[in-house]
Amino acid sequence: MCGNTAPNANETESKTEAVGHKGKIVIDATVANQAIRYPTDLGLLNESREISEKLIDELARQSGGKKPRTYREQARKRYLNLAKNKRPGKNLLRQGLRHQLQYLRRNLSHIDRLVDTLNQFPLSHRDQKLYWVIQHVYAQQFEMYHSQTNHCDDRIVSISQPHVRPIVRGKAGHKVEFGSKISVSFVDGIAMIDHLGWDAFNEGQDLQAQVESYKSRYGCYPEVVLADGIYGTRDNRNYLKEKGIRFGGKPLGRPRKQTELNAEEIKKAKAQRRQDALERIPIEGKFGQGKNGYRLNYIRARTMKTAEAWIRSIFLVMNLLILGRIFHALKRYTVKFSFWRFFQDQFLSLILDLELCGLKIIQSSRVRMTF
Repeated sequence: MCGNTAPNANETESKTEAVGHKGKIVIDATVANQAIRYPTDLGLLNESREISEKLIDELARQSGGKKPRTYREQARKRYLNLAKNKRPGKNLLRQGLRHQLQYLRRNLSHIDRLVDTLNQFPLSHRDQKLYWVIQHVYAQQFEMYHSQTNHCDDRIVSISQPHVRPIVRGKAGHKVEFGSKISVSFVDGIAMIDHLGWDAFNEGQDLQAQVESYKSRYGCYPEVVLADGIYGTRDNRNYLKEKGIRFGGKPLGRPRKQTELNAEEIKKAKAQRRQDALERIPIEGKFGQGKNGYRLNYIRARTMKTAEAWIRSIFLVMNLLILGRIFHALKRYTVKFSFWRFFQDQFLSLILDLELCGLKIIQSSRVRMTF
């Protein structure tokens, strides 16, 4: 957009000053939901208890001793009686949580005793990870039960995917989502992931880094930054003002009192804010395309690294489609040159192959992504 940078730093600064500010950047954040079962405290404790029972069976087999009593049939019956109740009361639910906590605590003590009797650590890497996870689940649920709250730091919501965290969004129908949160910058139809994290973070703190990334990509700062109100903090506004960038949002403070002298100015400012709001719509459409067309809202990768690669591959495919349309539009202007015609045909075939490959990997339930 703004030309390539020169190898010399002084020449780069002079060229940037000469070019000035060009283009606009639209920034927003969304959540890529993981394909996990909706977590409940009772369900997590029951799953942890069942895993602890399997670990006890394996350790008892290796030790050759007598299997300790776990009361698994009684615990399973109590769980089912409460899980089948559509609307359990608060007291009944707390009673069920207390029972499951007691069963799990007894099983964890049995596991510790069985491990001490063996000469070497008997658990495999997978079982060792599960053992570590259910210990943390017990500690978190025990703390929340006695403090009578539903919040704790780094709360585990999935045994198989302990890196997933609950992210409060506050949207209708999806107040809490479970997955990774991503900050995206949108420039001329191309969406780029600037920040991907598994903990809930304030996306407003990413604005300055996203603007600097824009400068490193295109060699100049944008003319305007389009974002919603959460990005319009005083620090961000002061930063954009210092860089000479306009923020496409509502100004802070009380609205200006309209008079005959400033009526036309206020009208133009209001029309400009409306135009900025309309120009922010494409990034929402990009999120909708990813979630409805490429299952960005149903990531089935189990490990953290594979899930991140899955998410980035979705944006890669969507960006390749945009580039394919651009080259297809250029084809009418380059039909006279056989070299360009050959180059575009090869590029378009590559785009189609990548699209089919991405769709096959992302949407097929029989294929597991491995990186």
